[in-house]
Amino acid sequence: MRSTGDGMAASGPPPVRSVADRCTPRPPAGNEDRRTACGHDRAAVVYRGPAACAAAGITYRQLDYWARTGLVEPSVRPERGAGAHRLYSFQDVLVLKIVKRLLDTGVSLQNIRTAVRHLRDSEPPDLARMTLMCDGATVYECSSPDQVVDLLQGGQGVFGIAVGVVWRDVENALAQLHGEQVDTGETLVGFHPGDELARRRNRAV
Repeated sequence: MRSTGDGMAASGPPPVRSVADRCTPRPPAGNEDRRTACGHDRAAVVYRGPAACAAAGITYRQLDYWARTGLVEPSVRPERGAGAHRLYSFQDVLVLKIVKRLLDTGVSLQNIRTAVRHLRDSEPPDLARMTLMCDGATVYECSSPDQVVDLLQGGQGVFGIAVGVVWRDVENALAQLHGEQVDTGETLVGFHPGDELARRRNRAV
């Protein structure tokens, strides 16, 4: 196993990397799904603060504090000036939800900031198969079941967050909330299962 600064890699499965390690950037994978659950180009859809809070399971006070302290800032548009609204990308909301889970588990703010930088720098295909593990002192990235097992065999108490699972949770939540087209500002109305059920009942009458 390789942790921060030791420069060593065990034989067998690829080493578990601390998210604080400096790694050569990986090229983005091709043909990944870049569509939202509603069929829009994910990169072209943004969300205001209330929608980001609802999907991430946090309060607006938390969202505002994290933005002002630089823990999780909106990558699309920060709040500047009267009447301006922060705009969050899908990946921003994903990071918000993961930060909430890390804080709830007692991970230090320093480690969370390191994890946030790592998540920001990761490509969507990498995020979809990533598991973040923490032993209380260091946050690690695991991209395969073998790496998770390798870390658990160290005998330390660890917990993990399957980023792909969180991704699906956020995607399902945002599909039911209003977004905006980043270039035109057009409101994209979320899909509500209750509305679809009502339409089916009306067709059946």
